[in-house]
Amino acid sequence: MAKGYSKDLRERAVLMVEEGESRREVARILHLAPSTAVRWLDRWERTGSVAAKPGTGYSRSPLKAYEQWLLDLVAKEPDLTLEEIRDRLRREKKLAVATSSVWRFYDRHKAGALQLFDVALDKHAVSRLRPVPAEGVAPAS
Repeated sequence: MAKGYSKDLRERAVLMVEEGESRREVARILHLAPSTAVRWLDRWERTGSVAAKPGTGYSRSPLKAYEQWLLDLVAKEPDLTLEEIRDRLRREKKLAVATSSVWRFYDRHKAGALQLFDVALDKHAVSRLRPVPAEGVAPAS
């Protein structure tokens, strides 16, 4: 997600409009989208504040509900790939998630037993990334 604009920039936009510039002209001068300047000024008129709205807060993973199951799964079967774990979630827990979600879950839970998972993951990742030589071409040493 992009970083929000500074409060200073927002205040300058308000000051320029109060000094007589149009909202669209302020947007052009400050290199903003016109809709951004219009929203800031509307917010200023409604609330008296140019501060950014608070973020949405902490994002919760749908995998949190299956945390212990996922940790136990990798402890029992440390050679599973991310795709295999994703497929098991879909089949056994009826939860469809992206492989990247599975990766982030395990990345957040690095601890003792999961170090085995890291080794297994590295082994699988390396084998998938290793170039396959064309037929009749000897692999480079």
